[in-house]
Amino acid sequence: MLQKRSKTPSQTYFKHTVYGLRFLLKTEGLPYSYLHLPEIKKEKKLPVVLSKAEVWSMLKHCPLLKHRILIGLLYGCGLRCLEVRSIRLADLDFDRKTLKVVQGKGKKDRYVPLSDHLIRGLKKYILAEQPAEYLFGGQINGRAGTSVRGGDFDSRYSQKGVQ
Repeated sequence: MLQKRSKTPSQTYFKHTVYGLRFLLKTEGLPYSYLHLPEIKKEKKLPVVLSKAEVWSMLKHCPLLKHRILIGLLYGCGLRCLEVRSIRLADLDFDRKTLKVVQGKGKKDRYVPLSDHLIRGLKKYILAEQPAEYLFGGQINGRAGTSVRGGDFDSRYSQKGVQ
């Protein structure tokens, strides 16, 4: 009814209204049955998957090796943004051709395969950049040696940088 009454029925607005009412019932010690609240259905959407040609085109237009390796890991290994930011040198196993993803989605560890092409690129990148701990290091506020606002810098490449 709330969605039908509104001129622009937003699914997010509707969800927050229902969650707010549920929270109110819970804090007042009333059962959910006290007020009939509708079930919120999750929308099932398929992810956007780039074609092989689109990924190659993206890689071709990257002038920096760092960005080519980053894109290669995201698409070649199916990593998420936080996962690729958190890769430590110790997580790479070139002999077994695997990458250990530590505390990925759902706080679970997993191994993903590395292609020979990606291993060659990673070795070239590591030789050129010589990262210390994380594969992709970052800079403090974009300039080395400056102070950090908020104190949350942890020497990894930034979320925005990956995006």
